[in-house]
Amino acid sequence: MRTGYRRHRAVRRGFTLIEIMIVIAIILALASLIGLAVFSRYGEAQQNITKIQMKNIEDALESFRLTYNRYPTDDEGLSVLWSSSNLENPEDEDKWTSFMTDPITADQWGSEWGYRQISEYGDESKYDLWSYGPDKEEGTEDDITSWSESEDGEGTFDFESPSSGG
Repeated sequence: MRTGYRRHRAVRRGFTLIEIMIVIAIILALASLIGLAVFSRYGEAQQNITKIQMKNIEDALESFRLTYNRYPTDDEGLSVLWSSSNLENPEDEDKWTSFMTDPITADQWGSEWGYRQISEYGDESKYDLWSYGPDKEEGTEDDITSWSESEDGEGTFDFESPSSGG
């Protein structure tokens, strides 16, 4: 053996505190970016689901009109599309059929649909159907309506807000 030769071994026992903190910071930054992307898409998905539900209700309203030659009255409301109990004229019960198999009583944010038999914001031979959107307030930009379609297909709410609530 050589006497002047020493074997130096670098023994590494683990990560330093700074290395661990850098890794945690990177993980948190990535998680926040992913979280923001997912949550923004979630809100967009809820709006799209509401638009699809609104389209289903509109189709059922058209079927109702073809059967009765009218849209449901304000008193009958949308519930007449899945239940005959609200029909105003008892004679109409003979012609009644379920126009919707699954009732859609509220939008994605839990608010009841707004419905008016005679439109106040378009063709008076049509109806008004709306959702107040995620903020649940009438007359705001996030409202989804059956009238005043903009170029991108999104309903707009650029008028005086409905007075009948809904």
